[in-house]
Amino acid sequence: MPNLRQRKWLFLGIAIAIIVVLTLVAAPNSGNSKKNSSGSTYSTSPDGYGAWYEYMQEQDVAIDRWRQPLSQLIEDEVSNVAYIRVLSRHNSWLGFTTIAKSESEWVSQGNTLVILGKYEPATNAPFNSAITHRRGTLASRQIEITTTRRLKQSPQETEKILVDAFGTVVWSEKIGAGEVIYCTTPYLAANAYQENIDNYRFLAELVSDRQAIWVDEYIHGHRQRETATKSSQASLLDYLVQTPWFLLFTQAVLIAILAAVVNLRRFGQPVKPKIVIADNSTAYIEALAGVLTKANSSDFVVAAIAKDERQKLQQTLGLGKSLVDRQTLIDAYKQQQGTGNLGQLLSDSNSGQKISPSQLLHWIRQWQNIKILD
Repeated sequence: MPNLRQRKWLFLGIAIAIIVVLTLVAAPNSGNSKKNSSGSTYSTSPDGYGAWYEYMQEQDVAIDRWRQPLSQLIEDEVSNVAYIRVLSRHNSWLGFTTIAKSESEWVSQGNTLVILGKYEPATNAPFNSAITHRRGTLASRQIEITTTRRLKQSPQETEKILVDAFGTVVWSEKIGAGEVIYCTTPYLAANAYQENIDNYRFLAELVSDRQAIWVDEYIHGHRQRETATKSSQASLLDYLVQTPWFLLFTQAVLIAILAAVVNLRRFGQPVKPKIVIADNSTAYIEALAGVLTKANSSDFVVAAIAKDERQKLQQTLGLGKSLVDRQTLIDAYKQQQGTGNLGQLLSDSNSGQKISPSQLLHWIRQWQNIKILD
């Protein structure tokens, strides 16, 4: 048993080690995350937004990168601006698509919040689509979309901006004097669409009605020095929540709980099962009773019990173990007990006839009554 338990813990340790190694290998390289993070304006990779950021600067638009939490922009009481947040898959898991109460109040004051990459269920739409948009500033009026995800059912207050037969790709929701704009793909104006200028113009038109445009780089790991200093003072739990290590920590806790339940079964020393000692006499009697019942041998049972009961009664009366004749036993019983129907009971015992189970029980009770008078 100890060897078996040690093997279980060994296998469990190997499984945890494999999970740790796979997590470390699959996790993004933290040293290159700032240069190659998906959706960042610092990135020159196909899923980055560096080209669109340069395009906006060439249009003499007031655009800049924001490397602090959005809460800091709200505290600075900045108004009449558009705040663009391009989500990667990791950002979506951390819940950045949820609008906080403070953010909703800030939007209602006349600001625009753009969230690119809001999670919606996949549809039957083709992965690569060209959706027609009727804005006059567009060249070919075709917006390239690389996703099958669509908003299927939208509230009544939702304004559909970019729609095809499979659902809505871009929509807006009014909040007070401002609005929140959602897009199901984070690659709406990524570097991969430099050949399709309509994608760049389309995103630009979504935010062109504000005095200034801020692009969120904080979620991509780009922090101002003051912000980075404050972040380094945060607790270990806050750090884990913002990184894939939080998922690894959760898995480790679940594995430990599962191991305790499966291997230990209970908290404490194991209870040894009680060893049941077989009673051979009882087993023999039960087996013999079963055979006699099937053979309907009630006469054999009556004869055997009657002989045993007569011997016990003789010993009680002082007549010894050897069987005496019937009349001698009756006379001795009457002399010492004075009452009783021993004669009739002995007659029934020697009749040799088969009796029913109920009659057999009644006959046994009569012998018990005789013994009670002892």
